[in-house]
Amino acid sequence: MPQPAEWRDGALRFIDQAALPHDLRITETRDWREVRAAIARLAVRGAPLIGIAGAYGVALAARAGDDVPAAAEALASARPTAVNLRWAVERALAAWRAGGAPGAEAEALQVHDEQRQADAAMGELGAALLPDPATVLTHCNAGALATGGIGTALGVVKTAHRQGKRVRALVDETRPLLQGARLTTWELAHEGVPHELIVDAAAAGLIARGEVDAVLVGADRIAANGDTANKVGTYALALAAQAHGAPFYVVAPLSTVDARTGDGAAIPVEQREPHEVLSFAGAHPAPEATQARNPAFDVTPAQLITAIVTERGVLRPPFAQAIAVALGPAPVVAR
Repeated sequence: MPQPAEWRDGALRFIDQAALPHDLRITETRDWREVRAAIARLAVRGAPLIGIAGAYGVALAARAGDDVPAAAEALASARPTAVNLRWAVERALAAWRAGGAPGAEAEALQVHDEQRQADAAMGELGAALLPDPATVLTHCNAGALATGGIGTALGVVKTAHRQGKRVRALVDETRPLLQGARLTTWELAHEGVPHELIVDAAAAGLIARGEVDAVLVGADRIAANGDTANKVGTYALALAAQAHGAPFYVVAPLSTVDARTGDGAAIPVEQREPHEVLSFAGAHPAPEATQARNPAFDVTPAQLITAIVTERGVLRPPFAQAIAVALGPAPVVAR
């Protein structure tokens, strides 16, 4: 599969995910403004990947001689919920202040490499949690297209499949922009993982019938107490999983943890344009005067989460304590 984002000869190349799965469109730019626009319109998406792209955007601004702090703030504010974006942009900005354009570029490359390594570690740790055979339920896209590595939640599925486990995925379509239908199925097909696409509303019933061995989701921001913001619809899956005894795993790097946010109530939830809900594949099924709300995320309380898989280990309740240890210098004990 092509790289979702790649730094090449002073330019950023990325897959335009808005065009997938039918059109594999590669965009190359040397303008940080185009990077910000791509993040805002979800051509580049997924919490870790928008952080990587944001860091590369700072490097582009530095190479162009633009106002780097202003560019960094514009990039960091392109989407408000995912904490990875501002975290990575601030790293690149600090590196620019210390070492100019070469420093920013080196830091962006480092952020990208760290994510690849984190994905690999999470894949191994998460795969160990799955039985064999296993049917897992996914929501939105938490694969390579979201991280630039092998993925977080979907990286677990890929790793288990590569290990020879008999794993099958039930893929939520993920309205309104169908990241599951368009992107997750595309990735799983490339990987050769058996999968079936389901409408979002079918998920709870399948969990209730005992057809799901585990729910695997990514995260856009994890509060200090373990409350987790992820693509809208995640909270409902967590409620269904708890009601019917299915483990609910969040898979995310520690860069997604925001220790400055105490709990989920303090996580800002991005409100996107109503037209994403009111239109579908060019059609407008609702009456013309219909109003719509379009929250991009919801927050799953920590008490509904079985475990959080990070690159430093599998965190278990009480999450406030486990997260504090994981963010420290010493790795936590896995599983």
